[in-house]
This record gives sequence, C-alpha cells and structure tokens, in this order.
Amino acid sequence: MTTWVLETPVFQESGPRLEAAVRELRHTVVAWDDDWWSSGRWPELKGERVVFHGSLANAARIHEQLPWRPGSYCDVGAFHCTAWYEAAQPWLLHEEWRVATAEQLCEDPVAVTQGLAAAEGRVFVRPDSPLKPFSGRVLRAAEIEPAKLDHGFYFDDLSIPVVIAPVRSVTREWRFVVVDQHVVAGREYEASSRAAGGGGLPDEVSALAVQVAASMPPPADVFVLDLCDADGELRLIELNPFGGADLYECDAAAVVEALS
Repeated sequence: MTTWVLETPVFQESGPRLEAAVRELRHTVVAWDDDWWSSGRWPELKGERVVFHGSLANAARIHEQLPWRPGSYCDVGAFHCTAWYEAAQPWLLHEEWRVATAEQLCEDPVAVTQGLAAAEGRVFVRPDSPLKPFSGRVLRAAEIEPAKLDHGFYFDDLSIPVVIAPVRSVTREWRFVVVDQHVVAGREYEASSRAAGGGGLPDEVSALAVQVAASMPPPADVFVLDLCDADGELRLIELNPFGGADLYECDAAAVVEALS
C-alpha cells in the first residue's frame, strides 16, 4: 500500500480524478495542509511508502525538507534545462539555444540574442529553472527589459539563468507520465487554457514518447515529458517534475498503479 499526500485543489480537473483513482485502488489519501510548514506537524509516515502530488512549490520543498520516501518526485536541479538539454538534442524543440543570466539579457539583448532572433527580431525566452519564476514567452529582442520578464512580480534576482532560442510555431501538445523509463499514460492538452485537449493520441506521438523515455538518462524515476507538433515536426518541449505537474486527462488509474 502507498500513502498519497495530495494537494487536490491545485488541479481543478485532474486533481479529483487522481484522488478518486487512489481511493478506488485502495491506497491511503492524506490531504496536504500548508499549515504544516509553520507548525512543523506534518505526518511522519515512518515506514510507509509516500508519494506527494500538488503544487510545484510544495513539491520542491517537500523533496528537500521532509523525510517521506520516495516523497516528492521533484529534484529541481535535475530538471533545469541545462541539466538535460544536451542529452535531448536529437528530439528537442530548440535545435539552437543559448543560456545567459536575465541581467545579461536585459543589459544587451541584441548582442545576447544575435543569431537566434528571426527576421522580425523575436526570440523565445524561458527560465532555466523548472520552478518557472516566469512563464516562457516570445519577445522582440530590442525591447527586452526586466519588466518584460515579470521581474519584481515573481522573482527579484536578475542573476537567474534563462534560455534563449529561436521562435517555433507549436500547434498541438501532449503530456506523458514516465515511470522507470516506461510511458504509463499520455494525453493531449491545450497550452493556452491549461486544459486537456480534445484530440486523440496519434501512434507516432506515443512512439516518440516511448523512444525519448527509453533513450534519455532520466532526471528522476518518475517525471512527465511534453511533446509537440512544431512546424509539422514532432519535438520534445520539456521534462517536468511529476510532483507538481498537471496530469490533465492522463489515465489516473494507470499512473497510480505504476507509482504504487
């Protein structure tokens, strides 16, 4: 049996489905309580197999601070883009990319983005960190400044590394759950609405997910990988920690069985 510590309300649609699957498969559910951080009175759960799923911030903190095992699959360092991009190069969305600090990018954006910006001067910028202090976005290189990266709202340290890459046109996206390098569930999702997509799961998309999962050094025993259709090509967008990932309409029972 596995004890699942769930922050169910974080994911309005997939959260309740995951909790229902855990209960139906007769595992234990413990509801996460943020007050545990201030009180220090989280359940010890000694000798139990424990899996957390909820907000990304809590997933990262649990991985670092709580004694649960395996606990939260959210090793932040392993999911930095710079930790896995090179190994993913055969499938990666960004065939070219560059890393700089946010400060370097804002001080001289034209120089930092040279060779990456399209004819209209646009580039894609995202944080290196999987905790995503700002969301990935397309910006005109000449206009990049701290405010364009939400500096002061979600982060204050301009020394954070960011990834800069050419702009790609992405039309469809799919999320897969990987356990011990095996794909156990997958589903299309809508990036703009952060909701499950209505399309199916084409065989060629599933096949690429299986290939990537089996071929890359895994950042964790359990993680999620996102694929996309970019300019007519199937490419890998990113890898994310399972502990803080929305599962959309992935088969919750299959996920629970694989992790438990």
